[in-house]
Amino acid sequence: MVVTRRTALLSAAAYAQVRGANSRIAVGLIGCGNLGMRHLRIYQKPMLDEGLIRVAAISDIYTGAKRRAQEQLRLESKDIHHEYEALIARPDLDAILVVTPEHWHHRMTIAALRAGKDVYLEKPMSFTVAEAREIDETVRRTGRVLQVGAQWCSDPRYAIARDLIGSGAIGNVLWAQSTYSMNSVYGLWQYDVEEEATERNIDWPRFLGSAPRRPFSAERYFRWRKYWDYSNGVVADFHYHRLAPLLLTLGGRFPTLVSANGGIYQFKDRETPETFTMTAEYENFFITIASSAASAGPERHHGPAIYGHEGTIAFHNGYVTITPDRQFRHKQTARRIEAAPSDLNAIRINHARNFYECMRTRRAPILDSRLGYQTMVAIKLAADSYRERRMLAFDPKTEKQIPQAPSRPGYEGDGRNVKEPTN
Repeated sequence: MVVTRRTALLSAAAYAQVRGANSRIAVGLIGCGNLGMRHLRIYQKPMLDEGLIRVAAISDIYTGAKRRAQEQLRLESKDIHHEYEALIARPDLDAILVVTPEHWHHRMTIAALRAGKDVYLEKPMSFTVAEAREIDETVRRTGRVLQVGAQWCSDPRYAIARDLIGSGAIGNVLWAQSTYSMNSVYGLWQYDVEEEATERNIDWPRFLGSAPRRPFSAERYFRWRKYWDYSNGVVADFHYHRLAPLLLTLGGRFPTLVSANGGIYQFKDRETPETFTMTAEYENFFITIASSAASAGPERHHGPAIYGHEGTIAFHNGYVTITPDRQFRHKQTARRIEAAPSDLNAIRINHARNFYECMRTRRAPILDSRLGYQTMVAIKLAADSYRERRMLAFDPKTEKQIPQAPSRPGYEGDGRNVKEPTN
């Protein structure tokens, strides 16, 4: 960008809008459960220790979570909020961290953006495609900074891969693969259901929000990702982490076709599947991601890779390799490129740090609202494809789902009459 006197003045004005420009950034946390407090204990801790930020207020609908958060953060009673609206309305807050169940992401984020706050929004970006679209539109209209919390976008391996692809190192990209898998004896998301948690100290109607009305269930409250009412399951939790950095590497865009398979093969105490695979087709390539919460094997045998016509980029712990195909070894040799940091917590911390740096500079963060929205389209269509047992189509130009996927060029009828390709 060419820096003129006008752009310099605009940048200075935007910088001055952040109360923390010359002091600590005041942060409000919505959601003080397991992940919300992990953010403060680990991912936000270096910025807290450095005095870059301070947690000025929290909000939660469970008395036990509020009590623990208040004790750990040493906040006054006036800084503990039941309604998130009261927290967002505070004029002394610069940024809002949204770490809540998926079906609340949209409503809280839109309210924060309209109130003039910058937002760190945990992945997945939203619960539906329409919600992601509105968040993106609101970010652009308000000029606020929004970072989606898929922290692997800050993994330096993907920046290296993006530069390699841009230089033509593997030729035309054809497809990419990845996985996010683990194993558990008890099953994914088996968070402790606290004995003290009851309908008397959990605001159950507020938890339900836009979800269907159901009787109080502590199981659903603490293990909400197991249920379609509040989550898109493993594809929204695991696959968003893998798809977003691949799209960052290959260039953000919307899918054209999405399909998914999987099931509840091991852990029968849930609605959303523990083993899942999706394929998102784009204009010139496709991405396939497989995951399981019942087997760690895919992490060893189905690692992330990007395949081009001339070679392959593979992602390893702390480095990437580029391997030319035999026919193109005359152009380059196989090599290894180191990538630091490789520590996962360091990468997560850098993702949070990028958000605060962008608050000061008013630049777009690594995983901004547009890329977050493009990622969310494929994620939600994959969840719906699994549930509906069919392939789903999307039009990138209109940004709308197509009722019926169009046939491939050269295809006619029921498959028994295929046109011969013409020169």
